[in-house]
Amino acid sequence: MELLQLEYFRTVARLEHMTEAAGVLHVTQSSLSKTIRLLEEDLGVSLFDRNSRKLRLNEFGRSFLQRVERALFELEEGKREIVDLTSADYGTLSLAVNTAYMLPDILHRFREILPHVQFHVQQLRTHEMEIWVKKGEVDFCLSAPPIQGSELVCDIVFQEQIYVIVPSTHRFANRDRVRLSELKEERFVSLKKGYGIRDLMDSYCEKVGFIPNNAYEGDEPASLGSLVQAGLGISFIPKTALYVVGHPGNIVPLKIEEPVCNREIGLSRHRSRYLSSAAKEFRQVVIEYFQRIAQNNNM
Repeated sequence: MELLQLEYFRTVARLEHMTEAAGVLHVTQSSLSKTIRLLEEDLGVSLFDRNSRKLRLNEFGRSFLQRVERALFELEEGKREIVDLTSADYGTLSLAVNTAYMLPDILHRFREILPHVQFHVQQLRTHEMEIWVKKGEVDFCLSAPPIQGSELVCDIVFQEQIYVIVPSTHRFANRDRVRLSELKEERFVSLKKGYGIRDLMDSYCEKVGFIPNNAYEGDEPASLGSLVQAGLGISFIPKTALYVVGHPGNIVPLKIEEPVCNREIGLSRHRSRYLSSAAKEFRQVVIEYFQRIAQNNNM
């Protein structure tokens, strides 16, 4: 059994499609098929159910994949540790986020300390982040809600209140707060399901007896403020994001009460993933960043 066979099997098992897997691996389909066939001969069982051109992992394949994932994970972690020991001030950190508007300040502070470390950042939905961090394929998830689980380590780095923003022409614009139930008949501009604040506020609204009527559902948080200004609807927004949304004269933020709506931000990582010197420094920068925000909010 060879390492290359295991890497090829993992890719085919994840995609369950030989042609797509060959493209990802940059090998010919015939070469990939031969490699998988030799692996199955070595194991003495078929790992896939084959129906015409379709592949499906069978019971043997699913069991074997768990072991392969674990073995390749440990090998990759060993490589990361060696790289860290030989070049601690360099390397790459992989991040998954759904609170991207905070990231520039965090990265700026981190680069003052370790300017040569590179980043690979992806903005993902909550369930996508959970899959990636639990597989150990990212160093950290910075997310709201926090990604948690027995195989993860999660630092709750911040808690903040959710506001609602309305255009200056709105009937509530002369107020500074509103009960959540008063928004029952409003139209909203929102992120799509799967984003943290969308799912959180759907839950809060359901508890007071309504489902938000969304005039817009998108993937880009930065667009929501402009859509509120345009009068398309109102929107829920974290307190820290108020500083990056529109102009005070065009948008009015309102505190929500009955109930007060809060969210937590967490920094999560796989418990078994090697924590490099750069990763440790990044974690400390994130914690200190949110500590400063909390102190400023309390002043």
